[in-house]
Amino acid sequence: MPEQNLIDQLNASGAEQRLAALRRLKSLRDAGDLPVSVRGRDVNNHIHTTYSFSPYSPTKAVWMADRAGLVTAGIMDHDSISGAREFIEAGAVLGLPTTIGAECRASFADTQLAGRRINNPDQDGVAYVALHGVPHSRIDALTAFFQPVRRARDRRNRLMVERLNGLLSPLNMAIDYEGDVIPLSEWENGGAITERHLLYALALKLDARCDDKSDLPVLLRHKLAVPVSDQDEERLIDGHNPFRAFDLLGVLKRHLVEKFYLEATEECLPIAEVADFARGNGIILAYAYLGDVTASVTGDKKAQTFEDRYLDELFDVLREIGFAAVTYMPSRNTREQLIRLRENCERHAFFQISGEDINQPRQPFVCQAMRDPLFANLYDAAWALIGHEQLAGKSLDNGMFSAKTQRRQPDLNHRIRYYRDAAREIFGNHDPVRHDKTKGGGNPDA
Repeated sequence: MPEQNLIDQLNASGAEQRLAALRRLKSLRDAGDLPVSVRGRDVNNHIHTTYSFSPYSPTKAVWMADRAGLVTAGIMDHDSISGAREFIEAGAVLGLPTTIGAECRASFADTQLAGRRINNPDQDGVAYVALHGVPHSRIDALTAFFQPVRRARDRRNRLMVERLNGLLSPLNMAIDYEGDVIPLSEWENGGAITERHLLYALALKLDARCDDKSDLPVLLRHKLAVPVSDQDEERLIDGHNPFRAFDLLGVLKRHLVEKFYLEATEECLPIAEVADFARGNGIILAYAYLGDVTASVTGDKKAQTFEDRYLDELFDVLREIGFAAVTYMPSRNTREQLIRLRENCERHAFFQISGEDINQPRQPFVCQAMRDPLFANLYDAAWALIGHEQLAGKSLDNGMFSAKTQRRQPDLNHRIRYYRDAAREIFGNHDPVRHDKTKGGGNPDA
C-alpha cells in the first residue's frame, strides 16, 4: 500500500525526507484516500522522540498523535530540544497545535533535599525536572545550555558500556558504543543518548543471536541472571511479535540497569542554575511528580517510596527554588495520591501540566485516566502552554510567568484562561466542549 510506504518513511534518516512523506500523507488525507482523525479533547504534553529514546521521529510522533485523535501534542526529550523544530513543522502540516519542551535531571545537593530519594529511581539527591513551554525564539539558547550536559552524559555512557560488557562476558558478547549505540540515536543531530539506548543495542544483539526465540528467556535467566515473567516469556518467544526488541529492552531495564549504572554527577546541573536559565528564557520549570509506587495502579514499577513521605516540605523547597509548575500523569498514581498532590499545587499556586511519557510502541498516545472529570483542568493547561509559547515567542515579557504578566494578572487561574483563549484564537477552538470566553479574562496588559 502506498500509504504504508509513506508511513514507514516518517522514520527515515533525514528530517526533510520525513516531513516530505508527511506532506504526501496529508495530500492523501485531503483527497479522501485516508480517513480524517476524529479529535476529541485528549492531549499529551510528554511525547519522547528519537532525539532521546523512542520508536518515533518527531514527524512520526506527530502523525501518531494525530491518528490517535489528540487535539494537541507536546515533545519532551531528555537533555535535548533539537527535535522541536521538526515537531512544530509536522504539527503545522497536519494542523495539530504543538508544545515543545525538554526533560533533564538536576542536582538538589545545595538544597534541604540533599541526599534524599526524590523522583529518580536510580540516584538520590537528583530529580527529573521538565522545561515546558519553551518559547520558539529560545530553542537555540536551550540547545546551547544542554551541550555540556550531553558531553558529560556521553562520557558516562561510554564508561557504562564498559561495565555492561563485563556483565556480557558469559555470552562472549560486547556492545560497541560507536558502532552499536550511536547509530540508534540522533546524537549527531543534537539528540541525547540514554541508558535505554545501551540496552536497546543489547536487545537487538540478543534477538539476532537467537534464531529460536524460545532460547531468549533461557539465555536471560541462566547467562545474565535476569528474571523473566510469564508474560515477558510469552512475548519474547513469539516469532511474529513486531515489538520483541522493545519488550526485551523492558525486561533488561527492569533488572539490569542497577548492575552497570554509574551515578550521574557532572551532567546533573545544580537546580538553581536550571531555574535561573528557565526564568531568564521564559520557560516554565515544572517538577515531575513520581510518587510512591507501592500501590502503583499500573503495576510496572517496583515497590519504592519517593517524595510522598515529605510532599508538603517538597513544595516549600520547590517554591523557594523558583518552580512554577508540577507535571504528572494521571495513569501513574492512585486517585488519592493525585488529590493530595493537587491540593499542594493549589495551595502554592503551581500550574498543573499533564503528559503520558511515550517511549515504546505498546503505549497508547491517549491517557484514558485523564478523562476523569477530576483532571478537566489539564485540558485548559495544555492550551495555556500553547498560548504561552506563542506569545512569549514574540516577547518574553508576554510569557505566562514573566514578572510583567504576574504583576498585571496575579491570579493563576485567570492567567490560564487567558492563555488558553489566546491559543484557541490563534489555532481555532479544537475543544468540542463549549467554553465561556467571558470567564477567560482579558489581555494581561489591560
